[in-house]
Amino acid sequence: MRVKMCSIHVTDPAAAHRFYTETLGFETLMAVPEANLFIVSSDGTPGLGLLLEPSDNPVAEAYRTGVYEQGLPAIVLGSPDVRGEYERLTTAGVAFRGEPSEGPAGVTAVFDDTCGNLIQLHQD
Repeated sequence: MRVKMCSIHVTDPAAAHRFYTETLGFETLMAVPEANLFIVSSDGTPGLGLLLEPSDNPVAEAYRTGVYEQGLPAIVLGSPDVRGEYERLTTAGVAFRGEPSEGPAGVTAVFDDTCGNLIQLHQD
């Protein structure tokens, strides 16, 4: 078995698609705007996708809001150079919760995806 797709609930799937593709550099795997459906991939791995799912279900919205208000990342993205990504994304206007920090698990930094989520970057 392998992970094929996971989802992240967003406040606006079309805006999230723009952010994840234009700002973060993900590739579009599927875009069906009339169905509010967008799937992206960060590294081109065939069949591996991140579904930018609308938070129109009350349970999903309560979860998304609760996780955000607690300051918890909704998803962790790996990077071989968190500090380099921090510089690149900060220059692009991405709002980070602080500078990259290093701990026993590696280097991390958390940013706001502009669509209702905090995202953690992680480097081993």
